[in-house]
Amino acid sequence: MTKNLLSDREAAALISCGKSTIWRWAAEGVIPRPLKIGGMSRWRLSDIEAVIAKADAQRHAA
Repeated sequence: MTKNLLSDREAAALISCGKSTIWRWAAEGVIPRPLKIGGMSRWRLSDIEAVIAKADAQRHAA
């Protein structure tokens, strides 16, 4: 079963950064803001994967 929603810890692990970086990037608009579900903050896996794909495309375009 694929997990479609990620906690800040899981999103950070996917990008290999710290949780504070995830929150800073969300505030800066680098990654989408999290979904709020009953007091929890969760990111869509597809949103994080899209950010990674965009960064990869920019790297290859440069």
